[in-house]
Amino acid sequence: MGEEPVVQHLLDQELWPLAPTLFVAGIFFVFITNWPRQRSWARTLACVFVLAVAVRYLVWRLLHTVLPYPADGSFGFLWTWFVFCIELGAFADILLFLVVMSRTVDRSAEADRLERAFFARPVEDLPVVDIFIPTYNEPLDVLERTIVGALALDYPRDRFKVYVLDDKRRDWLRAYCEEKGAIHVTRPDNAHAKAGNMNNGLTVASGAFVAIFDADFVPYRNFLRRTLPFFTDPTIGIVQTPQHFFNKDPVQANLALEKVWPDEQRLFFDEMAASRDAWDVSFCCGSCSIARRSALDAIGGFPHDSITEDLLTTLAMLNLGYKTRYLNERLSMGLAAENLKGYFVQRGRWCRGGIQTIYLHNGPLRGPGLSLFQRVMFIPLSWLMQYTVRFVILIVPAVYLWTGAAPLYFTGSQDIVYYQLPVLTAYFLLMGWLTPTRYLPLVSSAVGTFATFRMLPVVVSSVVKPFGVPFRVTPKGSGNEESAFDAYTFFSIAFWIAVTLLGLIVNIVPEWSRIGDGEFSVVSAYWAALNVLVLMVAALICFEKARPLLDSFSTDEPARVTTGAERVLSARVVGLSLDGGVAAFAEDPGLRSDEPIRIEMERFPQLEATVTGTARGRRCGPVRVSFSYHLQGACRDTMIVRLYTGSYSQDIRKIDKSAIFGGLWTRLFGRSDRGLERKEG
Repeated sequence: MGEEPVVQHLLDQELWPLAPTLFVAGIFFVFITNWPRQRSWARTLACVFVLAVAVRYLVWRLLHTVLPYPADGSFGFLWTWFVFCIELGAFADILLFLVVMSRTVDRSAEADRLERAFFARPVEDLPVVDIFIPTYNEPLDVLERTIVGALALDYPRDRFKVYVLDDKRRDWLRAYCEEKGAIHVTRPDNAHAKAGNMNNGLTVASGAFVAIFDADFVPYRNFLRRTLPFFTDPTIGIVQTPQHFFNKDPVQANLALEKVWPDEQRLFFDEMAASRDAWDVSFCCGSCSIARRSALDAIGGFPHDSITEDLLTTLAMLNLGYKTRYLNERLSMGLAAENLKGYFVQRGRWCRGGIQTIYLHNGPLRGPGLSLFQRVMFIPLSWLMQYTVRFVILIVPAVYLWTGAAPLYFTGSQDIVYYQLPVLTAYFLLMGWLTPTRYLPLVSSAVGTFATFRMLPVVVSSVVKPFGVPFRVTPKGSGNEESAFDAYTFFSIAFWIAVTLLGLIVNIVPEWSRIGDGEFSVVSAYWAALNVLVLMVAALICFEKARPLLDSFSTDEPARVTTGAERVLSARVVGLSLDGGVAAFAEDPGLRSDEPIRIEMERFPQLEATVTGTARGRRCGPVRVSFSYHLQGACRDTMIVRLYTGSYSQDIRKIDKSAIFGGLWTRLFGRSDRGLERKEG
């Protein structure tokens, strides 16, 4: 045999395990990525292909790495079966995900058609709508936006009423509501928390529909025009819209990715909710929704058996044949959790409330009137599995490195490449195709891993003792004025980094090695290294940056600026908030700090402002002048309506992967602001 055939033979031996992975990648890059991802046929074919790859892996996993293990009752035997059972749970969760994501629906065209017909009727024939704003302890600077925005809805003023449901019974809020024209409602106690508060609102309201906005969510002016027409279908009980935010959540802020990475809830609201609606298994998320009053009366009001009354409202209505429709349009804007404390209060409530439904008489297991498909789709499998799976992924290499117990019966690294790598490749490529601006493996995995250490105990306690934990309001309106540190999560992460790294070091020394020269040791080393990288990124989220509650919007408004010396200048206002903004000038306007100026813009109140700073843009760009002002009364209300009810957003419509990785690198190893210079410049 000549030298060339020998080399070719060795290459064939080394590269053949990559054949399935290359095949998967080829299918995606040649076919799937060129398909229209909003078409159901394309999504179905892509999801079926990924499912087939996953089934191939699972069959190999069972027949070749689990069943051959001698049933000797040893730790290795039990560990192998435990890990495989967790994989089965993960497979079931992914199966439901693939089924859901194999369809999607965009109801905007339907909303256009329904809106034209619905509002062709005389004004006096339009239904009366009650706007509920449940509140407990939110301050005025949070509540005023919601109240003023609700009162400014583009709907005949005599056909809707705004009810502020105050469970803290505050006199100053009553006075504010009377001044603005909203109805202040209280009750003698706080029984059944938010659900009880809204049920009390039902006793004083009498409209045909009830729209709900949490105290920190501002409806856009066209909210009712876009949602009400769907109720011409008598089977629709609720119309839910997505939740968008005008501030950055703690994950974005703590990773220093505010300008390049979307908030954590975008994957659900932008992608998954629309797919669930295509299957008629959408559900109410509380705020930013509107419900048929007769359907609420039919189910006895808002259910209070669970701490997530919104999900249970959907299930109770489904019991009677009422569906929840999802309109994926930005029709409101609110506050994301402002710090890690609020983040975990919110997620913990969602998790526990979802798990509670499997124990309830009107839940997915026992509720009457549900089809088998609906029952399966409302089982909270994602809450039960996602954190369990992530935790097992973290500990598998550590367990192997310290005990020698592999998660599978003897196999070679080539087999793992041949069967497992194609599954991972297919999943990541599918997510990149389905959600191109909402998913990135490293960041998404790090966020999930970070949450695991606090959420997994919630999952376990909710399964063992689902009831007895009271409803907790997500704290809003405080900002994050001081640097904070999530010590529990950080030291949990540090522990597993240390255990994994020490395990690698111990097994380098032959005299200390616990795993010998088995082929799985190579796989475990790669696995351990990836885990350490993900854990390091997750650890960054534990360090909260001091950041006051800022909600300045990017704008581009032509403006006329009059200086204290009565000079009139042209500028463009490129940023605005309720108390300040930034104006860009083509040339240096010669303004000094503390100089008074007057700013006039079309459709905005005239602003009597004070200069607070001046800066030259990069590369000799425009001169930017920051200014502040103090608005009161009608002027402040006008600014609230202009900023918060539909003209502006904080969307990150396209992710810049290089900027994200640059930001993470400098957050890990240098100043966190350098990684984003290119993006900001």
